[in-house]
Amino acid sequence: MEKNLVIVESPAKAKTIKKFLGDDFVVKSSYGHVRDLRKKNLGIDIEHDFAPEYEIPADKKKVVAELKKAASEVDTVWLASDEDREGEAISWHLSEVLKLNKENTRRIVFHEITKDAIKHAVENPRSINIDLVNAQQARRVLDRLVGFSLSPLLWKKIKPSLSAGRVQSVAVRLIVEREREINDFKTKSDYKVWGYFDINGNILKAELNKKFNTKKDAETFLESCIGQEFHIEDIVKKPGKKSPAPPFTTSTLQQEAGRKLGFSVSQTMKFAQSLYENGYITYMRTDSLNLSSLAINTIKRTILDSFGEEYSKVRSYKSKIKGAQEAHEAIRPTYVENSTIEGSKQEQKLYELIWRRSVASQMADAKIEKTVISINNKSNTISFILTGEMVTFDGFLKIYMESTDEEHHEEKESLIPSVKKGEQAEVVKIEAVEKFDQPPYRYTEASLVKKMEELGIGRPSTYAPTISTIQQREYVVKESRPAKTRKINYLLLDNNKITEKTQSENYGSETNKLFPTSMGVLVTDYLVSHFNDILDYNFTAQIEEKFDEIALGELIWNNMIGDFYKDFSNKVDQTLKEKESSKWEREVGKDPATGLPVILRMGKYGPYASIEGNEEPRHASLRKNQNIETITLEEVLDLFKLPRNIGQFEGDDVVVAIGKYGPYIRNNKAFFALKKQDDPYTIDIERAIEIIEEKKTKTEKFTRTFEEIPGLQILRGKYGPYISFENKNYRIPKDYDPETLTPEQAKEIINNKNK
Repeated sequence: MEKNLVIVESPAKAKTIKKFLGDDFVVKSSYGHVRDLRKKNLGIDIEHDFAPEYEIPADKKKVVAELKKAASEVDTVWLASDEDREGEAISWHLSEVLKLNKENTRRIVFHEITKDAIKHAVENPRSINIDLVNAQQARRVLDRLVGFSLSPLLWKKIKPSLSAGRVQSVAVRLIVEREREINDFKTKSDYKVWGYFDINGNILKAELNKKFNTKKDAETFLESCIGQEFHIEDIVKKPGKKSPAPPFTTSTLQQEAGRKLGFSVSQTMKFAQSLYENGYITYMRTDSLNLSSLAINTIKRTILDSFGEEYSKVRSYKSKIKGAQEAHEAIRPTYVENSTIEGSKQEQKLYELIWRRSVASQMADAKIEKTVISINNKSNTISFILTGEMVTFDGFLKIYMESTDEEHHEEKESLIPSVKKGEQAEVVKIEAVEKFDQPPYRYTEASLVKKMEELGIGRPSTYAPTISTIQQREYVVKESRPAKTRKINYLLLDNNKITEKTQSENYGSETNKLFPTSMGVLVTDYLVSHFNDILDYNFTAQIEEKFDEIALGELIWNNMIGDFYKDFSNKVDQTLKEKESSKWEREVGKDPATGLPVILRMGKYGPYASIEGNEEPRHASLRKNQNIETITLEEVLDLFKLPRNIGQFEGDDVVVAIGKYGPYIRNNKAFFALKKQDDPYTIDIERAIEIIEEKKTKTEKFTRTFEEIPGLQILRGKYGPYISFENKNYRIPKDYDPETLTPEQAKEIINNKNK
C-alpha cells in the first residue's frame, strides 16, 4: 500500500511529477475540474447569498470514483493542481467531492516541474487558500448570472440560440468599434519626395524634409529643383542604444508567438501547457516579469559561457500590470542550459522563442550609431535628409529582437557609406510619389490580447478562452483577404525634365485578422444600447480589480456579486417588459431591373436580403464573410443570381441554390448538399456531377445473402452497415468490412450482442 496520493489536473503533468517522487507516492490525474455549476436552470441560489449549486458531470463520475478509492487507501493526499485561482478551485472541489480530512490533506504548489521545485513544495505544504477559491467562484458565478440573464433577451429580441458573455461581449465590442473606425476613415493622400544623389560613385536616397498636399504643389517643387546644385550640408552622428524586452508573460508570449510563429492564441497556450507539463518551462499563466535569483544566475552563466562577459547585464523587471500577482515568475525555461528540447516542431519553436527571450532579457544593450545627413541646395532652401543606423555592438540582438504589430513599414534605415561634409551631391533623379494615409489596423488575435491587457479586461487565464469563444459563437471571424489595387500619381525629374505617370499600388491586404460578423454587430449594438455599463471597458476592468481584492481577502465575494446583481437584474426585467423593438433592417438601394427596394434584415437563420414590393418577394442569404453594415448594393444583387442553372445531368437541369440548411444542388427531384469548400456562386457542372455521384454511390442499395444461413442479410442503412437476422438488426463493428464479412463472423457478432 502506497503512503501518499498526489492529484494533479492532467496525465502529462502526472507523468512528469512521478519521475521526481519516490515509490511511496502514487500520482493520479483529475482531468481538470471534477465539479461545475449545475447545467439545468441557473445553478445559483440567489436567495441564499448566491450560493453555487455544483454537480459532478456524467463524464467525471468514473474519475471521481477512482480518486475516492485511491484516497481511501493512503495516509496522505497531496493536492498539486496549478498555483493560480483556477488551480486552487480544482483542489478545493477535489477536497469537497472526495470528502478529504484536513488532517491528512496537503496543498502543494510549484511554478515549474523540476526535482528541486517538487522537493521544495513537498517540504513546504500549505492549506487550501479559500480567498483564491472565492475569487474563482465569484468569476464563475458572475459570468453565469450575466450569460443566463442576457442570452434569453437576445433570443427574444434578435435571434434564437444566441448567447452573451461578460468579457466575450466586451471583446466583440472592441472588434466592432475598430471595424467602424476603419469604415468611417476618410483616406487622404499627400506627396512624398525622394532625391537620388551620386556622391563619389555611391547612390544615396534621401527624403525631402516636407510633404506636399497636391500634385500641383509637388510639380512646382520639382520645377524649382531644375538646375540646382546640391552638397552635403551637415553630418550628425549620435550614439544610441536598444534595450532588450523583459521575459515573457502570458500576454506577451501570445503576442510574439502570433507575430513570429503565426500561432493562434489558443495554439500558443496549448503548446505552452505541454511544455510546462513536461517540465521544460515555468508556469505559462502569469503576469509577473520577475525571474528568480537562481534563474538569473543560470542565465548569466549561460551568457558568459556562450558569448563572453561584455554580453552580460543582470536586470530585474517590475510588472506595470495592476492586480494581484498570483504566479511568482515570468515564463522561462526550467533548465536554461538547454537551448533545445524534444517535442513536436511547434513545441520546439515555442521553446526556442521562450529561451531566446529569457536569455536576451539578461544581456547587454545593443550599441547603435545613428547618422543623419543633410543634402542641401546652395541657398539651403531645399533640404533632403538621409538617416542611417549602424550597430556598433550587437549585445542582446545577437539572439533576439522583439517584433511589432505594425505592418506598413516606411523605408528601412540603411547603412551609409563614408561621406564628408561639403562634398558635392550630383542629382541622379528626384521623384514625387502619392502616398495614402493608412486606416487603423484590424486586430489580430495577438493585438487584441494586447488591447485587452492595456484596458485591464481579463487576466492571463482568460485571454485565450475569450478569443476562442467569440469565434465559436460566430460573432467574429478570423480571415485573410486579398489586396485591392488603386492608381497613384508619380512625378519624376530626370535630366532636368519632368514626366508624369500613374502606377498601380496594392493596398489593404489582411492576414488572419478579426472581422465582426453581422450577428456580432447586431448583438453588440443591442447590448450597448440596453446594458452599456456591462459592456463599458472601465466597468469590466473594475470587476477584474474586485476579483483581485477577493483573492487578497480584502472583499467578501457574495457581497460583491450582490452589489452588481441588484441593478443588473432590475435592468434585465425592465428590458424584458419592453415591447418588441422593431426588427433591424437597412435599405441598401433599388434593384435596377424592377426599381424595387433592396432591404437587409436579420432572420431566424442569419442575415438576408429581400427585393420587395411585387407579389413574390425574393430572398437571398448573405455569405458568411459579408457584413450587413458594409455590404454594397452591387454585392447584394450578386446574391440574387441564385438559383443558378449550371447545366444538365441524366436528362434534367442541375440547379444550385441556397436553402434553409445551406447551399445545395437539385437534380431529378433529389437534393445534394454542397461541401464546405464549394461556393454556390462559382461551382461548375463537373464539380456538381462529382457531388451527385458521390452521394449516389454512398446510398446505393447494398445487400448480401448467404445460402448457408437462410434469412441472414448484410445491408447498408442510413447509419451505416448492419446485419439483419430473424427480424432483428445488429450493427457491424468498424473493424469488419461488410463486403467481405463471412457467415461465421456474422453469427459471432449476433451471439455477442445476444449475450
